[in-house]
Amino acid sequence: MNPGHGTDNDRFQHHRLKERIAAELDEVRRRSHVLTLESLDESELVAQHSPLMSPLVWDLAHVGNYEEQWLVRASAGQQALRPDIDVLYDAFENARADRVHLPLLSPKEATAYNADVRQRVLDALDHADLGAGTSLLAGGFVYGMVIQHEHQHDETMLATHQLRKGEPVLPGIDATAAALPGAAPTAPEVLIEAGPFTMGTDDDPWAYDNERPAHTVDLPAYWIDTAAVNNADYLLFMADGGYDEPRWWSTAGWEWRTRSGKRAPAFWRHEAGQWLRRRFGRVEPVPPQEPVQHVSYYEAQAYATWAGKRLPTEAEWEKAARYDPTTGASHRFPWGTHEPTPHHANLGQRLLRPAPAGAFPAGASPHGVHQLIGDVWEWTATEFHGYPGFAVFPYPEYSEVFFNAGYQVLRGGSWATHPSATRSTFRNWDFPIRRQIFTGFRCARDAEPR
Repeated sequence: MNPGHGTDNDRFQHHRLKERIAAELDEVRRRSHVLTLESLDESELVAQHSPLMSPLVWDLAHVGNYEEQWLVRASAGQQALRPDIDVLYDAFENARADRVHLPLLSPKEATAYNADVRQRVLDALDHADLGAGTSLLAGGFVYGMVIQHEHQHDETMLATHQLRKGEPVLPGIDATAAALPGAAPTAPEVLIEAGPFTMGTDDDPWAYDNERPAHTVDLPAYWIDTAAVNNADYLLFMADGGYDEPRWWSTAGWEWRTRSGKRAPAFWRHEAGQWLRRRFGRVEPVPPQEPVQHVSYYEAQAYATWAGKRLPTEAEWEKAARYDPTTGASHRFPWGTHEPTPHHANLGQRLLRPAPAGAFPAGASPHGVHQLIGDVWEWTATEFHGYPGFAVFPYPEYSEVFFNAGYQVLRGGSWATHPSATRSTFRNWDFPIRRQIFTGFRCARDAEPR
């Protein structure tokens, strides 16, 4: 569809989509600046706070370079602004631990470069054809890809802030957190009946290739927890010697536990008879009702075994999150099709921490499973792979190169995830040893045979 043709409604929807894209591009850049230029001085921006993470100044210029490559060059067909820096900001060419040694743009240079890229992007957006089809521009896909990419890096930058030593620079606990609506699940677990459901999507215009295509999955009946495992329950596992009992751990998990010497979630410490956690430079008591976070897949797996359960498969998680047994439909979100609001889920770095169980009753799934979106990324028992009929779009380095390479699937997003980068089909993945990310879990178990 040419933007100058079509019905009045086509033109109106086309215009509204462009307005949304421009607003979301502005929003994500503002957040990137809050986490970099507005929080830390140059010495901290160029420093490497952990070998697990890039210097923050690398992330700042990387999001601009990615935006240039996809929205200036690939989509608008314009000449490269800075082809000389492409290799510096190629995540596959440079390991995170090595990026601090590269001749990176300074914070001032990165800011100027990003602003130049953004102006060209907005100019090109005015003339872009976002109509139906299979191109990068169809439905605004490539813009959504770039917006989600920067939001994902903002979450990565928050993980860097968590690893950073020094005085706090991010806000403390939002005072509104104490007044969150509460309706704790009435049962600890719910039965998901056996049967098929539609997994993945063909319809979401901003969904990634790894979420496609939609396909039918037929599952046996199973039970799944209505809430993520909280700190109080995880402390019971610790108090029962969970970290010292090999029978709860897989072979790989026990090897990691013994080699690493871990005895608690990351950023926890025991002092004066109580467990404390460090959260963005502040030390505070571990809140018992919040979902446990900063645990590895191996820790989640061990807890589940100790509790007489297991981690849900990715398909089990998705069915619990989006399948409506009364209609047979698979919804975009647990609560339906509407975009998330602050009443549905803890997203968008609003609270800078997980919320207690039951804090968002409006976000429960049709089966009564709570907080599947937001709060903590949830480990699943599934290794990252492509769905049947998977097709690369638009490049293999987003998804395909990670398939069947030892990565575990994570679902649901965290409190640090922006709403545009989460939905019931969204798939994240990481190595099973990772703990700096905002991860937790819930448990499942097989249904008893009738």
